[in-house]
Amino acid sequence: MAHEWYTVDELARQLGRDKREIERLANRGRIPAHKRGQDWMFHAAEVTQWLEQEMREYSDSQLAAVETAQASTAVAAEIPVTSLLTPELCEVPLNARTKRSVLESLVEVAGRSYQIWEPATILKAVKEREDLMSTAFDNGVAIPHPRNPQPEAIGESLVAFGRTLNGIPFGAKNNSLSDCFFMVICEDPKTHLQVIARLVRMIQLPDFLPLLREADSGSTAYEVIAAAEKQVG
Repeated sequence: MAHEWYTVDELARQLGRDKREIERLANRGRIPAHKRGQDWMFHAAEVTQWLEQEMREYSDSQLAAVETAQASTAVAAEIPVTSLLTPELCEVPLNARTKRSVLESLVEVAGRSYQIWEPATILKAVKEREDLMSTAFDNGVAIPHPRNPQPEAIGESLVAFGRTLNGIPFGAKNNSLSDCFFMVICEDPKTHLQVIARLVRMIQLPDFLPLLREADSGSTAYEVIAAAEKQVG
């Protein structure tokens, strides 16, 4: 989603959905939309946030369709997550005991890539996104990220992972604790949505999270993540 506002036709193409479906969602108030005369208009940031929430309930085939619609040249199509992740960007254990310290520690881990040019800007953007709505799932995973791309604060898109030894209150709807954190920092919305969709597909795998929680080092965690991504790819 390269510009701020979309028509029904443009959004349908961006999401890989039928125009009539988008219109029905707008008419029923199920997608953030703004009426301009007789036409619906959609703000890119609002739609991105809406889609992030919707994807939590998507099936694997629906998530795969999102990946296809948002295919980005910035990542490898078969492995969009691990093309942005390296063993050095995986920290186990992540030494953090609060939500704030999780975010601070993950930005530090991401900084090992030398692609975080303005860490304070990234941290501020990620915190603002969390204040708006938590990125925690009900299964102990959270995917913190900026609400909008921060191209001037980073060199290239990246993913960083950390697992704390104990669960931390991170804002999950069911009040469960979070211990597995994927920080996603992308240059553009398409890459962001493709990576998020792939991550959600991965955490739906029955063995992925148990194996990830057994990993005793960052390199082992990376191997688990890479294997899971190949399984759904």
